[in-house]
Amino acid sequence: MPLQMTGAPSDPDLIRLPWDLPLAQWPEQHLVALPRGISRHVVRFVRLSGNVYAVKEISERYAKAEYRLLWDLARLDTPSVVPVAVVTGRTGHDGEPLDSALVTKHLQFSLPYRAVMSGTLRPETLIRLLDALAVLLVRLHLTGFYWGDCSLSNTLFRRDAGAFAAYLVDAETGELHPMLSNGQRAHDIDIAHTNIYGELLDLEAGGLLHASIDPEETAGQICDRYTRLWDELTQDEIIEEVDWHRVEHRIRRLNSLGFDVAEMMVRRKSGTGRLIVRPKVVDAGHHQRRLIRLTGLDVEENQARRLLNDLDAFRVQNGLRHEEEAIVAHRWLAEVFQPTIEAIPRELRGKLEPAQLFHEVLDHRWFRSEAAGHDVGLPAAVSSYVHNVLVFKPDEKAVIQETP
Repeated sequence: MPLQMTGAPSDPDLIRLPWDLPLAQWPEQHLVALPRGISRHVVRFVRLSGNVYAVKEISERYAKAEYRLLWDLARLDTPSVVPVAVVTGRTGHDGEPLDSALVTKHLQFSLPYRAVMSGTLRPETLIRLLDALAVLLVRLHLTGFYWGDCSLSNTLFRRDAGAFAAYLVDAETGELHPMLSNGQRAHDIDIAHTNIYGELLDLEAGGLLHASIDPEETAGQICDRYTRLWDELTQDEIIEEVDWHRVEHRIRRLNSLGFDVAEMMVRRKSGTGRLIVRPKVVDAGHHQRRLIRLTGLDVEENQARRLLNDLDAFRVQNGLRHEEEAIVAHRWLAEVFQPTIEAIPRELRGKLEPAQLFHEVLDHRWFRSEAAGHDVGLPAAVSSYVHNVLVFKPDEKAVIQETP
């Protein structure tokens, strides 16, 4: 069978990669040094024409199945890596067949969970990772996706204001259904608990886990966090007929979690004057959509929430409460956000995403102002942040210098 590449590759040089060599033997000139998570398969990163791709060596059956699943998840706007192509019909120089390969786009500024750590994994960092993973699993289950191998290792994390956003990176055990049963969801959660417990034991054995973290107890938190979020998004609520404000409060609460409500099913409880309200939650990214509509900035959910808060503060400070929201957003973008990013030296902008940089500058401004007893102002905060914080941060952008 001749070499075949199936998919939507945007770079013709992909077909020119050394597919006749096992991935573990690819020459260094083709590779990019990026942090890799733990994987049962050989994974390498390559850069072509300024784009970075992840290549995973896997059997043809699983490569094709995972490619289709990732495309389905992308169509459903679910946080996951984007598939590019499947390469089949590979043979070595000796004529022996080689495993197929799945090519995906590398998610810029994303990190495997081990790379998030700086030395020992602290309790507060671990809790934020588990929170992000619980949100991801809920979003997957709402779309009918059964993961089958949820773990920290099969997830990529991007910084999202003070939290993290999680992305599925390994879908080879996944299944997409119209709707998941409670049993399927429970089994997925049980697998997640088992995998995370094993990962924490591994970190503990390597001296990378903070002494205050109990692996078994902490792994159990993924179940609790998932259940609380799932119930908040899907449970029925019984209200008195006159308590319609509670419906609005429920919608606002769901919006605050980053989810939009498409419709509410309301039915009368038999023999009473009460109503049963069931929200239909369809989309995550409430703040993302509002920000991109107003400014064109496409960022993570918590980053969008933080930027919108600053935009709202800008409106109040400049006496623009009665001005059209889109006009205020345009002024904020031109007078606040863009000048802040442009004030950061170009060679340092690749360390973090622009929205994360802006969030951290705002945090730095607040701390500096608290210490000084007055508002130090944005220009001074940017200068101080660059010289005292940013220069010491690792570079998290995907495009890294190739190995000579």
